[in-house]
This record gives sequence, C-alpha cells and structure tokens, in this order.
Amino acid sequence: MAQTPQEETHALLKRRREELDELRERGVQPFAYSFDVDADSTIVDRYDEYEDKEVRVAGRIMSLRRMGKASFCHIQDEKGRLQLYLKRDELGDDYQNFKLMDIGDIVGAKGVVFKTRTGEPSVHVKTLTLLTKSLRPLPIAKETTNEKGEKVVHDQFSDKELRYRQRYLDLVVNPEEREAFRKRAKIVTAIRKYLDDRDVVEVETPALQPLYGGAAARPFLTHHNALDIPLFLRIADELYLKRLLVGGFNGVYEIAKDFRNEGMDRNHNPEFTMLETYIAYKDYEWMMEFVEQMISSVCVEVNGSTTVEISGKKIDFSPPWKRLSMTDSLSEKLGVDLLNTDDAELAKLAKKYDIDLEKAGSRGRLIDELFGELIEPSIEQPTFVIDFPIETSPLAKKHRSKPGLVERFEGYVLGGEICNAFSELNDPIDQRERFEAQSRDKDAGDDEAHPIDEDFIAALEHGMPPAAGLGIGIDRLVMLLANRPSIRDVILFPLMKPLR
Repeated sequence: MAQTPQEETHALLKRRREELDELRERGVQPFAYSFDVDADSTIVDRYDEYEDKEVRVAGRIMSLRRMGKASFCHIQDEKGRLQLYLKRDELGDDYQNFKLMDIGDIVGAKGVVFKTRTGEPSVHVKTLTLLTKSLRPLPIAKETTNEKGEKVVHDQFSDKELRYRQRYLDLVVNPEEREAFRKRAKIVTAIRKYLDDRDVVEVETPALQPLYGGAAARPFLTHHNALDIPLFLRIADELYLKRLLVGGFNGVYEIAKDFRNEGMDRNHNPEFTMLETYIAYKDYEWMMEFVEQMISSVCVEVNGSTTVEISGKKIDFSPPWKRLSMTDSLSEKLGVDLLNTDDAELAKLAKKYDIDLEKAGSRGRLIDELFGELIEPSIEQPTFVIDFPIETSPLAKKHRSKPGLVERFEGYVLGGEICNAFSELNDPIDQRERFEAQSRDKDAGDDEAHPIDEDFIAALEHGMPPAAGLGIGIDRLVMLLANRPSIRDVILFPLMKPLR
C-alpha cells in the first residue's frame, strides 16, 4: 500500500535522524565549527586556471549518484554548482560516512581539479568533511522522461506563497532568485555613491517617533514602557531630515525602512525601503534633472545600459524624461477646464468614473483619484507628473504661477509611481495653515491626514533655506531594474498573512 505524503515525509525525517545518530556513533561531528575554503564553483568556468590544482571547496549537496566503488554529487555554493568525484578505495572512512549523507547536507571537500570522461570540470575528492547535516529534505524537483522523450518536472517548488514564506528554501532551490537581491544591493550602492560623490551627507533619523509625519498614511502604533508614552513607527523621514537643513547641512539623505499600516498588493508592503534626500537652495525643477540623471546612471551601473526590458517592453531611462501636467492632462481627457470647474461639477465627474466621493474627501483628492483612474495606467516611459493640487501636498511650496497647485512632481514608469518630490515648504505660517487644514480633514474622517507637528513648525520658524526634497521607493525601483512583477519578489522576507 502506497504511503501518504505525510507518512512519506515522516519516514524521511526519521531516516535522517537515524543517519545523524549513526554518524555521531562513528565519531563524526555533524555540525562543524569551520572549514577553510579557497575556491568555489567558478572552477567550472575557469577550468584552465585550476586544472590539476588542489582546492578546498564547500557547498550544499544538490544531487547524488552513488555507485559501488565510486560516486558523484553536485554541491551548490553562492556562485553555482560543482561536481565532486569520490572513490571508495581512496576515501576509506570518508566514503562510508558519505553513504549516510543526503541531498541538502553541507560538505567540505579537499581534492584535485580535473575533467571527467564527459568533459565536466570536477573535483577528485581526497578528503570529505560533513559540515552540516540537513534534518529536513529539500523540495527538489524531479525530472523524468515520458514516452515521447520529453522531460517532465515533478514536485517543483513553484508555489509563490510558499516560496515567500520559506525564502531560505526558495533561494536554495531556485538560486536564480538570488540575482534580484544581488541587483538590489548594487542599486543601493550605486545610489549611495551618486549622492556621496555630490557631497550629500548620509544620516540616520528615528524610526520610533512621538509624532508621525512626512506622508499621507496610517501609522503603526506602539508603546514605550519606561517612559509610558505612545510611539509611532515612522511613515517617512522627511520632517527630521528637513530639521537638519535648519541645522546647517546643505544636503542630507537617508536610505531607511518606513512603515505604513496599509493594505498589501503587488506594489505595497507595510514595511518598505525609501531613499529621501533634501538639498538646500534648489527647487523641484532642479530636482527633476537630478533624478533623471541619477536613475539613468544607476541603470548603467547595474544593467550596463539606460534601456531596460521590463515585462516585455523596452523602457528608456535616459534623460530627459517627459513632463506631464496632472491638471492639463485631466482637463484634456475630461473635456473641461479642471482648475475652473466648481466642486459640484467635479463631484459629478468623479461619480461618473465610480470614484468614492466620501472616501476621497477633498477636491484635491478627487483630482488625484481621477488622474489615477484615467491617466496613470497609460504612462509607459519614464515621466514626471507635475501640477498637483495643494490639498494633497501639505509639505510642498505653492506653485509660483498656478493658483491652487504646488511645486511637486512624481516619477512614473509603466503606470506606477517610483518617486515623489517638492520644492519644500519653508514658510512656517503657511505650513501651520496647511497642517490645520489637514487636521480638519482628519476630524472629518480622513485617517491618512497629516497631524500638526509643533516642533517641526518651531524648527521652520528658526529658518530653513529654500530646498528641494525627494523620496524614491527603493523596492519599486528594484522591481523595474530587476524585472520583477511584485514587491514581494524584491523583499527577502515580505509580511505574510499568518497560516491558520
């Protein structure tokens, strides 16, 4: 009678425990302290350098082919896979111990590099050391050949939900996924270098804040026991970074975790990484050029070109990017002069496109919702959207020539936002009025409205220079440059709904 999957798993776990006990009885330490490594799986591509040389390599066993007098296995390290060749007569006790090893075990091998009869670069093992005994089997896919001679893959570890939950297994079984995270590291390094080279100072600001601010979002609330006070996980770094401009820095930046108590989808995770930078004596026009230059240079550094293929489309990040007015593009789409349309008519337009009037609240939010519905999805190539309503931008300066708007832009690619920037509001009187308007919105039920931050206003009253500010969603930028469809694909351990 065939075993159920649960019975089969139980039998595998039992067998591995028995092997562990037997190895210990044989005097083998199944969880080693260290192993000196001087080569890796790049031996395969650099065979001419290593031929006939003695090497010490280590990795996880990913395949096994045992025979009577000789055996083969492939080990996997961070760079790839490498074949080991083991002969019974040469290894003695090590060969007997090898019989108690499984796929998933981590081993170290000392031996000589050679090529097998089939021409595969390998290591002829002289000594084999068990470094870690794996007590659970890996979800290794099995391949068989059907009657047509076609390869069929069984038990593939392809369930996305399970791969996110057990990322460590995902990275072992699907090592190509590591490339997205290597690329992420390169992107962050390239951004840091770009800013450092321009004398913008990297700083750190509090993640625990007595008052959240800097964005329209719901915060996470926690409590500090010793002080007996409520604290919030930051939703943005903005207000602290701008305090540093008051303190005399000309340019600051931070690459930090932010936290927003919001829903989850392919573009949103409650914990995410944001770059924020503030440069004194500049405005949003200057910042547009700065952003397109920075991101295009990052593309070249990471991918070797400003053109990237994303979801089958070629996206060109080279400057200059298109500028698109939010209000002008909507006016053209709707066939009305949006800036001179009264609230009642705007509400009718919003209702026509199924915008929730109560949820949107303010006039500016209605315009923003309409733009998101009618224009945003059609943006493909890198584009700066400008001319935002004042109601949605409480920290941006009023537009110098367009009443009711602010000097703000958002960068869009393939219908998604990747950055947000302002000519920063440095008038403390205007700032207080904006905060008070936000407070009224909050009282009216807008739980994302910005609270009044008296200490920040006091900082502005001491004088902040004119400045340009920028926020870039690192996760979304990585999604684009690594060609990954979901934010969960570029966050190593995304938040997941608990299993029941």
